[in-house]
Amino acid sequence: MTSHPGKARLPGWLLAASLLLVTGCASPPLAAPVTTGASEQASQGPWSGRLSLQVDSEPPQGFHAGFELLGNAQAGELRLYSPLGSALASARWSADSAWLLRGDEQRAYPDLATLTAALTGAALPVSELFQWLQGHPAQPPGWTVQLGPADGRMLARRLEPAPSATLRLILDRPQP
Repeated sequence: MTSHPGKARLPGWLLAASLLLVTGCASPPLAAPVTTGASEQASQGPWSGRLSLQVDSEPPQGFHAGFELLGNAQAGELRLYSPLGSALASARWSADSAWLLRGDEQRAYPDLATLTAALTGAALPVSELFQWLQGHPAQPPGWTVQLGPADGRMLARRLEPAPSATLRLILDRPQP
């Protein structure tokens, strides 16, 4: 993986959140989502929409993409698309591993927290993201969230650790 200072971390933020598409024959199989109860089954999605991420780094960074998300915090898949619909990247995870796929490039991680930490500098609140998508205002340390479940909008702000970041999601179809 070619590393570019300041650029390698931005796609990771997007993957979190949003907890991150192009999958080919060499891609690992999508793990079946693990369910442990009624609330976990509700986390299956699928969710789709648009997201925006601004990172208050030096220099500031921003990213906008379409997304599709399926699964839960234990197992799932996130696909990211350009505004014109081209596949940008995908992330797949299970309870014991995670993969980042970009074009023909595939990178394995021991878990989703490690994947997001490697790409963003800190593990992202993946469990809470799925709660947010269900309309539950979970507040992980360092984050604030504003939910608009009726209109499918979400605003999450990471205040700590630095750099701060703002994640906005607009769902194509709000969850009932």
